[in-house]
Amino acid sequence: MKLPKTAHTDLPWRIHEVAPDFTLYDVWALPTPGGPDDFPRLVRQVAGGDTADNPSWIARILFKIRWKLGELFGWDDPDSGVGSRVPRLLDRLPADLRDGPQGPELDKLPFTTVYLTDNEWAAEMANRTVHAVMHLSWVPDDDGGYRGQMAVLVKPNGLFGRAYMAAIAPFRHLIVYPPLMQGIAREWQASSAPAGTPLARARSSSKSATSTAN
Repeated sequence: MKLPKTAHTDLPWRIHEVAPDFTLYDVWALPTPGGPDDFPRLVRQVAGGDTADNPSWIARILFKIRWKLGELFGWDDPDSGVGSRVPRLLDRLPADLRDGPQGPELDKLPFTTVYLTDNEWAAEMANRTVHAVMHLSWVPDDDGGYRGQMAVLVKPNGLFGRAYMAAIAPFRHLIVYPPLMQGIAREWQASSAPAGTPLARARSSSKSATSTAN
């Protein structure tokens, strides 16, 4: 579910001091109900994700088109990324975050981990269109438990970057994110199911099929 931006800005996240020059693009409540100590499980799930896992075939096609356009126009060339076109956020970190855990690496998503705390994880990516941050957090829900929250912060690359972000906004909000949230919910529920149950077996089969396809 898409949330008002105050759901992110009103909380004392460390990302506010790390990336004050980024614009908050959107905020999402993640369908991942849990307890106070379940944030590491959410981080592992997201870090192991892949755009090819989106349940919507339309969204998967859109991602393939995007990657092809990136190859054609050089949007994703190595010299357009973090540490090349833009400085690393890692170099901005205050000492306590710099000396703390950075978090897991993302093998199939174009992000580089920045920092990890007990209830925050930030990862960044950059290309010819934008420098972006994915910020995951763990917040109290309305039922006495906790859930994940995701914020996307961006710094578009000039006029082209702003036009690109405006052009993809309807696709993100209407086609990509709704099925993505459904997929996150299914995997979260499956990872909570006892081994040997139908839900747990379905999760194992799904991961095996994805691994084979890749």
